[in-house]
Amino acid sequence: MFNSLTGTITGKFPQKVFLMTNGIEWDLTVPDSNIEKISSVGETGKIYTYLQHSDQGMCLFGFASVSDRNLFFDLLKVDGIGPKAAVKIMGSISTVELARVLDEGDVGRLEKVPGVGKKTAGKILLQLKGKLTLDSGDSTSSGKSVSAYQDVVQALVDMGYDKSKVQGAIDRISRELSNDESFASSSQSQKEDLIFKRAIVELAS
Repeated sequence: MFNSLTGTITGKFPQKVFLMTNGIEWDLTVPDSNIEKISSVGETGKIYTYLQHSDQGMCLFGFASVSDRNLFFDLLKVDGIGPKAAVKIMGSISTVELARVLDEGDVGRLEKVPGVGKKTAGKILLQLKGKLTLDSGDSTSSGKSVSAYQDVVQALVDMGYDKSKVQGAIDRISRELSNDESFASSSQSQKEDLIFKRAIVELAS
């Protein structure tokens, strides 16, 4: 079976991306957290895939990186979580934050994820704590946004903030700002300053 598709992005919607390859337009179900990581409409993009084949038909799932797809597979190992539920969970919590939540045993944070109740949160913690398959070997994983702002990470850690929480905050903030044209046109120092200020507010709340 195919590992990925590369072509022109023709549409981006909540939990959905259209990709054109050689005259075929693919309809992929994609976690909302991955949508902004994928190339803009009209540009060439690469999407890692998983094809679900069931009695109800076939559904093609897409992910911005191997790391994100690995997280999807990890979630499928949890009893009661199917592909659509996994996509919904991934759309509500980043890979970095989920790793932190599992490391800290933060069941309360898991329970706040849409579609995850107390029982399912307990199952996720039991099944996945210390077992997430995050080493993707590709350059498009969520860790990319964090590595671009290592000076900001270190500055916040030096101020006494927990490193995993800092990385989770910076990952979220940088992804939120990725589609902001004014942010994209800013210098690296201006980007770092803005992310630092927003991270301080988030971490202090």
